[in-house]
Amino acid sequence: MDTFSKQPAEILDYDFDFSDFLTGSGDTLASSVVTVDTGITVGSKTDNTTDGTVKVFLSGGTNGTTYKVTCLITTSAGRKKEAEFKLKVKEL
Repeated sequence: MDTFSKQPAEILDYDFDFSDFLTGSGDTLASSVVTVDTGITVGSKTDNTTDGTVKVFLSGGTNGTTYKVTCLITTSAGRKKEAEFKLKVKEL
């Protein structure tokens, strides 16, 4: 599982890339749900059905805490795929 870092006051964007999962299947990204541990806020989310990515803007967090961020997609064929990463909040 990948780990990314941010400072508590930052609002940063992160991408989930499902293109490898979708390539060659004839299937496309239909929708996504992003969930985060309490303490992190999802500001906005964009599904790119053309390239199979989901962009999410995250803010907040407590210094010294690591959070889990999860993205669950549903495809046009009804398949579901999940990806996640850890987000470490650290004041520099």
